[in-house]
Amino acid sequence: MNYHLGVTRAPSSILFGVGQRHALGRVARQHGTKTLVCTDERFADSEEMRDALASLKDAGVEVKVFSSTLPELPIESIMACAQTHANSKADSVIGVGGGSCLDMAKFVALLLTHKGGLSDYYGEFKVPGPVIPVIAVPTTSGTGSEVTPVAVVADNSRDLKVGVSSPFLIPHSAICDPELTLSCPTSLTAVAGADALTHAIEAFTAVAHEPTPSISGERVFVGKNILSDYYALNAIREISASLANAVREGSDLEARTRLMLGALFAGLAFGSAGTAAAHAIQYPIGAITNTPHGLGVATLMPYVMRFNLASRQNAFAEVARAMGADSGSTQALANDAIDRVTMLFSEIKIPVTLAELGVPADRLEWVATQSMSAARLINNNPELLDHAGVSKIIAAAFAGA
Repeated sequence: MNYHLGVTRAPSSILFGVGQRHALGRVARQHGTKTLVCTDERFADSEEMRDALASLKDAGVEVKVFSSTLPELPIESIMACAQTHANSKADSVIGVGGGSCLDMAKFVALLLTHKGGLSDYYGEFKVPGPVIPVIAVPTTSGTGSEVTPVAVVADNSRDLKVGVSSPFLIPHSAICDPELTLSCPTSLTAVAGADALTHAIEAFTAVAHEPTPSISGERVFVGKNILSDYYALNAIREISASLANAVREGSDLEARTRLMLGALFAGLAFGSAGTAAAHAIQYPIGAITNTPHGLGVATLMPYVMRFNLASRQNAFAEVARAMGADSGSTQALANDAIDRVTMLFSEIKIPVTLAELGVPADRLEWVATQSMSAARLINNNPELLDHAGVSKIIAAAFAGA
């Protein structure tokens, strides 16, 4: 554990627990009397959304709703929302839904504040200052976007998804009510939860950078550190204990609560530590297969863990303990961690190979080359990653080796 550095990037306020969604009106009213809600068609027509709008109205907040957020967040959807509401004079932007809805709220708040094109802000530290306050209300347990400094967009002018990373994108408030996840479909519960576990494991095993006083100003993601480790281990503990139950029985509120708490912890972990190889490789895979982000990173995770085993044996042993192992040598526990992740993902029907995801055999070299372009993620991996190393992971994941 890196005791020489601790960094947490988080909202000003996190409200967690059953019923906390009813605080939305009060939280929004703290910022003013006008708000813009970003959500999707599925949630826009729900009883929970009607309750949310009533809460805002009762607090004296005038609401405009954008309900056309699309999965994987194409740039056209973001620009349509920002242009439609350019003159709304919103005092806050509320994201209600899965990760795409929360990222939509972040991007729209950015564009309403600083104008310009979204590509102006691609990369790290490109956002010039604070944005309109964002209130994040997740209805899935997965991306952790409610607490992170990053948002991801699918830009058709590029082969891969593109990220905007800035502490200014962290929502002002996160309202995490597990009851909002009760209607989350089984397949989405599985994919989102697997995504969250991947976030936690990659954050916990990320490279530990030199802890200089300037590091948090030079890197949005500073690598493995004592604070991110605390959140990551708790995330692994909560997610591994609840994910299968939440998938198997969606009405299990205790499982839903633990899973949402785990996803929140995972977001706090990777919001400072960052992610690594599984995420770098998923971006080109998602581009050619049009499969959900969480599905790709989860399919890759056991193979990435095997690749990183030599560099992170002690850390993987701690992962195994967090997942319920209680005895064994460090080496045995480290291998057990990989087995436990593999078995959990199999239980919730995550594909075992990239071939099952639809990756063509003749595109593996292209995937490897494109993966290397995600330098921030490649450099955050604990085992040194070059083109040959990435190709090794991809080949193993394609064949199920």
